[in-house]
Amino acid sequence: MDKTTYNIMPVNCAPMFTIKNHLEIRNNHLFIGGADTTELAGKYGTPIYITNESRIIENFSAYRKAFPDADIYYAAKANGSFAILRMLAKEGSGADVFSYGELYMALLAGISREKILFNGNSKTDFELRKAAELGVKVSVDSRDELHTLSEIAGSLGKTVEIAFRVNPDVSPGTHPKIATGLRTSKFGIPSGEVVDIYREASGLPGVMPAGIHCHIGSQILDTAPFTEATQKMMNLVEEVTALGIDLKFVDLGSGLGIPYKKDEHAPTPADHADAILPVFQERTEELGISPKLILEPGRYIVGDTTILLTRVNTVKKAAKNFVGVDAGFNLLIRPTMYDSYHYAVVANRAASKPEEIYSIVGPICETGDVFARDRELPRIEKGDIVALLDAGAYGFSMSSQYNGRPRCAEILVKEGKSDVIRSAEDVGDLIAKQKLPARLM
Repeated sequence: MDKTTYNIMPVNCAPMFTIKNHLEIRNNHLFIGGADTTELAGKYGTPIYITNESRIIENFSAYRKAFPDADIYYAAKANGSFAILRMLAKEGSGADVFSYGELYMALLAGISREKILFNGNSKTDFELRKAAELGVKVSVDSRDELHTLSEIAGSLGKTVEIAFRVNPDVSPGTHPKIATGLRTSKFGIPSGEVVDIYREASGLPGVMPAGIHCHIGSQILDTAPFTEATQKMMNLVEEVTALGIDLKFVDLGSGLGIPYKKDEHAPTPADHADAILPVFQERTEELGISPKLILEPGRYIVGDTTILLTRVNTVKKAAKNFVGVDAGFNLLIRPTMYDSYHYAVVANRAASKPEEIYSIVGPICETGDVFARDRELPRIEKGDIVALLDAGAYGFSMSSQYNGRPRCAEILVKEGKSDVIRSAEDVGDLIAKQKLPARLM
């Protein structure tokens, strides 16, 4: 499975634009999972998110093949769609969750509680209580949290298996806002303090040190940081093991990136495995231990499985050629927040030759509401459909109702058939949870 490039190849004497074997062009229309995006836009309206179910399973299977002896815990924050959680549960996936909401959804979807790790740097007492009651593992992020969890679990007569999240001080070479393993990051316990806190935890009621955990960042396109993090973590495993603590698992996170741009190369799960398994296996054999390895892929599993379809409201020639569409950064905030790149395709003219330079912009009252800057595209007119690719990770999951705009529907496709997996909101949803004091009636 190739995630390294976009290809153009002729089929039936017409250009066919294929993207990693699940997007293609037929009769000048963009298809996803065998379904015509132009027809989907007509059937369900726009904007809409469309996800290819088969691609999710393919991506998950690639990780499972690369790490046959590891547990794969899907990072639910990447895309918390219940349908996606359910299909991954059926594939045997675990879950890395960051809130009680994600924990609730994961359990409801059928993910085994034994394969859930409750992560997070600022858990509430309520969330820690729920984790203890439901019997899921907790990645403890601070000494304060350790004592709080010990007290809560002790009061419930429970013993919670815990790991400590380590800040390994590894630079992943990604956007600063998604680099989570730097020394200055808010996440984790400084590596120099980790052994002492394991020593302390081993004498506290209600908690049982059972693992160790790190995560160095997201959208990582070089495997060297994974190797460095593994080496540092295994050094800590050796020191913690010397305390007499039996570590049942080592969670090395993930953060493997995908190629958002045509000329961008991204490692595969096999490359990821080559970067960490030799170190992990050599060190565990030396120590005579056999902890379970856990990985937490999110973006790799869902990132390239989904597109955002949006209809052109207006084309305006000003300082630039602005194409105003009906989706805004309330639905896909990554370009605004991270200056991220998403490939734009005119879905109903997908094989047509580029004619002009356009900037694709949304209707939000913010100058930063720009999806694609200065892209060479076919001629665009009002009513055309634009597809923003690789929108499955941190797309809908980071959406909002900003500017009074209801969130859109999500559609799941498989072999040409489509199902609604989340209905579109309407204006009633904007006030559904709001209340007026009597004096304002």
